[in-house]
Amino acid sequence: MMDHFKTYYTTEIGAIEILGTAEGVISVNFTEKADRSINDVPECMKQCVSQLDQYFLGKRTAFDLPLLIRGTDFQKKVWDALLTIPYGNTQSYREIANKIGHRNAFRAVGNANNKNRIAIIIPCHRVIGANGDLTGYASGIWRKQWLLTHEKRHSC
Repeated sequence: MMDHFKTYYTTEIGAIEILGTAEGVISVNFTEKADRSINDVPECMKQCVSQLDQYFLGKRTAFDLPLLIRGTDFQKKVWDALLTIPYGNTQSYREIANKIGHRNAFRAVGNANNKNRIAIIIPCHRVIGANGDLTGYASGIWRKQWLLTHEKRHSC
């Protein structure tokens, strides 16, 4: 059994809890109740904090971290597709469904998006409704709006 570690990163839009092992990051999620940052964590989690810091400073547009992604095959296809959405851009649930070869599965794409446990790094905030509306973000639409505005401001 692998040891699990936890640390926190504080942003202007709330605290982020990072869970992981020595092998990789398991989850990155906003949390309402953050303990103090824990420094005795594996190197991959320290890298995660550092890369999140660069992202929030507008100096990082993509992440390079070992991720321990847990989900169904369909969810993993959706999450892989999310990783292809360029920084500062958005795509609709329907576009993601088409991209993964399941044209009519846009609701299932939304459900998979909701199950993403690695926020920001797997950019589920970049997925919007077909009409351009910001819909469905587990951490709050206001955070989704902030992240998209942040990326637009810092994109080349």
